[in-house]
Amino acid sequence: MSAWSLDGRVALVTGAGRGLGRGIALELARAGAHVACVARTAADLDEVVAAIAAEGGRALAHPADVTDEDAAAAAVAAAEELGDLRVVVTAAGTNRPGPARDYPMADWDALFAVNVRATFLACRAAGDSMLRRGVPGSIVTLSSQMGAVGYPGRVAYCATKHAVEGMTKALAVEWGRAGVRVNAVAPTFVETPMTAPFFADPGFREEILERRLPSGRLATIDDVAHAARYLACDASASVTGHMLRVDGGWTAW
Repeated sequence: MSAWSLDGRVALVTGAGRGLGRGIALELARAGAHVACVARTAADLDEVVAAIAAEGGRALAHPADVTDEDAAAAAVAAAEELGDLRVVVTAAGTNRPGPARDYPMADWDALFAVNVRATFLACRAAGDSMLRRGVPGSIVTLSSQMGAVGYPGRVAYCATKHAVEGMTKALAVEWGRAGVRVNAVAPTFVETPMTAPFFADPGFREEILERRLPSGRLATIDDVAHAARYLACDASASVTGHMLRVDGGWTAW
């Protein structure tokens, strides 16, 4: 089997209903994985599963709110119905920009619930499955270039992504000897439903493309999905605790 193949391996993707999660679920299926697609909205999941099936892949839909501890464990149990869980990508995420001085604590709590708590719960449940069954695995979290830097109006988002990167490194160290690798994909802005409102502002778009990205281009969903596939497969067998920055050079300034 090619080192880039995931043929027959069971994968779980949170946030799989749309945006980056959807793109990653499709890419893992194209690599041969059987994919458990997890998100809150059943209709979105049904569309993703249908798209995977149309390409000859195998997938199941599991609607769940993975900020809930029991729901995260149940999602992993659902994935195990396909076989030993070998790959997990935690793509559920959200963002609510605002200045720090009057940032609503309700928004702060919401970001930490989805970006940090849900990531940890999925990682913990998946890691338990892999360690309990004695199978090697790869866990890929979703960070951001803002997991390495700061940005005005993104205090909560930056805080959550810095937390995700610390979590990723700690889990890589804790589970490495058991054959479980833990890495993060850290993209820059990608045009998705979550970021569409930001890019509706021409000034913001110009700021990002002209002043922040040496590459002069936004990342695409496929760019991020390909990076996730790399970290999920055996081509990255010696890579763990790493933050793979798909950021167009943002953090090279």
